Amino acid sequence: MQTRTEMRPVKYHYADTFWCTYIVSVFAANIAETVTYPLDLTKTRLQIQGEALNNAAKKISSKIEHRGMVATAVGIAREEGFLKLWQGISPALYRHVVYSGVRIVTYDMMRKKMRNDNGNFSVWKSALCGVTAGSLAQWLASPADLVKVQVQMEGKRRLMGLEPRVHSAAHAFREIVKRGGVRGLWKGSIPNVQRAALVNLGDLTTYDTVKRFVMNKTGLPDCHTVHIVSSICAGLVAATMGTPADVIKTRVMNQPTDKEGRGLLYKSSIDCLKQTVSKEGFFALYKGFLPVWIRMAPWSLTFWLSFEQIRSFLGAEMY
Repeated sequence: MQTRTEMRPVKYHYADTFWCTYIVSVFAANIAETVTYPLDLTKTRLQIQGEALNNAAKKISSKIEHRGMVATAVGIAREEGFLKLWQGISPALYRHVVYSGVRIVTYDMMRKKMRNDNGNFSVWKSALCGVTAGSLAQWLASPADLVKVQVQMEGKRRLMGLEPRVHSAAHAFREIVKRGGVRGLWKGSIPNVQRAALVNLGDLTTYDTVKRFVMNKTGLPDCHTVHIVSSICAGLVAATMGTPADVIKTRVMNQPTDKEGRGLLYKSSIDCLKQTVSKEGFFALYKGFLPVWIRMAPWSLTFWLSFEQIRSFLGAEMY
C-alpha cells in the first residue's frame, strides 16, 4: 500500500517548460536589444559606406564624408535627431519574438537530447546545436530583419537627397510584398542564415562551453561572475565569426530592386561578396566590426544576465 508521501505528485516546474523558456528568452532579448540598438544602427550605416551605387546616387554619395564609428553615431544624432539612433527598433523587437525564442528553445531541446548519461556535452555537439538553432531561428525571423535594415537606412537616404523608400515598418513590409510578393520578404535570407549560424556557433556554443569550463576549473557557482566572463567571450567570438556574413546580408537587403523584386546591384550573396572584396578589399568584410563587437559584448551580457536571473527568480534549473 502506498503512503501519502509516495502518492504525492511530483512538483511541476513551470519555469523549465518550453513556453516559459521561450517567453523569458524573448523578454531578455528585448531588454538587450533596446539598450544596445544605437550600436546596431551605427554598424549598419558603416557597412553600407563605400558599396556600389547606381549612377543617380554616386554623385550625391561622393560629397558625403566617410566616417568612423563614433563620428557616424554622433552624425546621426546631430543631423537626424537623437531619437533616430533607435530608428527601426520596432521590427528589431518583433524579430526577437521569433528569433531569440526559437534559437534558445531549439538549442535547449537539442542539448538535452544529445547529452550522455553523465550529463556531459561535447564541444562539437554544442557547435552542431548552435548552428542548427541559429539557422532555423534566423530563417523564420528574416522578414523582420529585412524590414529593420530598410527602415534603418532611410535617414541616410534623405541626407543624400534620395526619395524615401519607406515611411514606417508597416509601410516597408507592404512595399516589400508589393514589389517581390511574399517570397520577397526573404530577400537576403541566405547570407542572413549563414550569419546567424556563425553568430550562434560563437554565441551559444561559446557561452555554454566557457560557462561550464569556468565553473569546473574554478569551483565557482552559477553566479554573475561566471555569466559575465562567459558572455564577454561569447560576444567576441560571435562578432569575429559573424561580421563578414553580416556585411553581405546588410548590402543585399539594402540594395534597390526592380519591379519584380530582383536586386539591381547584386545578383546573389556570392556576387555581393565578390564585388565587395574586389572593389574595397578583404577587410571591407569587417566594416562595422568594432560596433558589432562593442554591441555584442553588452548585448550578450545583458541578455544572459537577464535570462539567467529571470529563470532563477522563477525557480528554473541552471541553463
